[in-house]
Amino acid sequence: MSYRVLAINPGSTSTKIAVYEDDNPLFEKTLRHSPKELEPFDGIIEQHDFRKGLVMEAMKENNVDPKTLNAVVGRGGLMRPVSGGTMKICPALLRDLQDTSLWGRIHASNLGAFIAQAISEELNIPGFIVDPIVVDEFDDIARISGIPEIERKSLFHALNIRYITRLMTKKLGKDLNQTNLIGVHMGGGISVAAIKGGRVVDVNNALLGMGPFSPQRAGALPIGDLVEMAYSGKYTKKELTTYLSKTAGFMAYLGTDSGIEVNKRIQEGDEKARLIMEAMCYQVAKEIGASAAVLHGKVDAIFLSGGLAYNDLIVSWVKERVSFIADVYLYPGEKEMEALCQGGIRVLKGVEEAMEYPYQ
Repeated sequence: MSYRVLAINPGSTSTKIAVYEDDNPLFEKTLRHSPKELEPFDGIIEQHDFRKGLVMEAMKENNVDPKTLNAVVGRGGLMRPVSGGTMKICPALLRDLQDTSLWGRIHASNLGAFIAQAISEELNIPGFIVDPIVVDEFDDIARISGIPEIERKSLFHALNIRYITRLMTKKLGKDLNQTNLIGVHMGGGISVAAIKGGRVVDVNNALLGMGPFSPQRAGALPIGDLVEMAYSGKYTKKELTTYLSKTAGFMAYLGTDSGIEVNKRIQEGDEKARLIMEAMCYQVAKEIGASAAVLHGKVDAIFLSGGLAYNDLIVSWVKERVSFIADVYLYPGEKEMEALCQGGIRVLKGVEEAMEYPYQ
């Protein structure tokens, strides 16, 4: 029997949707939302009815009858930490996605579960989320930071990294539970994950934490200098947070977060652009080396994914430093829509059991 699943992946000004029938994509589309369209809504969550209508309309335009769907999957967002996998949407999960006290903000991806829930209730089919950014499968030793007041947190590109982990183990002809990988996602932020038997046992906080700097984010910084910045009087807490998470990295050094633009400058002889991009690759390679230590040097393969993995110069600079650890495989771009759909399909086919949200 074949299964048909709708996936919904909201961004701040767009909603990506896809319908898969087993392994076959029936259609994928990005719905764009203008500031004028979103202006009437007080916040992200309040947009769910508006965006749901556009999703249903898009299915009709692409000749997909909603009644033929077997499940609907929304992108998971900022909620309490959970294990990786496919999870049933429930009132407690929706409650926590609206709770700003958990992470200090509501991410656009939080909206996915609300749209999915509304559609699943209307059609009387299951509604799920898959591998939200708060997937936490750390070994306890990875949580220790250096002071008791701060615990290291798992916050990374879980959906893409965990799905490519499945693809990699299939490519290698190995069992997921017996495979050690280092997975890298390089986009506006960068995640470098140590993956042991399918579990991400350690990873840098890719939003506002450790790890390499990226086109937009600062990554790990010297503590003393960061404390000086925080108390300099030049920044409010919100301004400094925005700087470190949105306008650092390439943005701060080069005034752009476009890897294509930086590559162009390098080709035109811009030595500063070359130094900054190579420094980012140097830091990515250092983090890969750290992940290899986490895995006791037993690494079956390394994979590079995300938009920056299309950049041959970035790939070559990373590979030349880490190829001694293991073979490096490329999965450029992201496979989030496929990952969402396949998460639902695995449950429908009985390959995986849908998890209950553990915080009722």
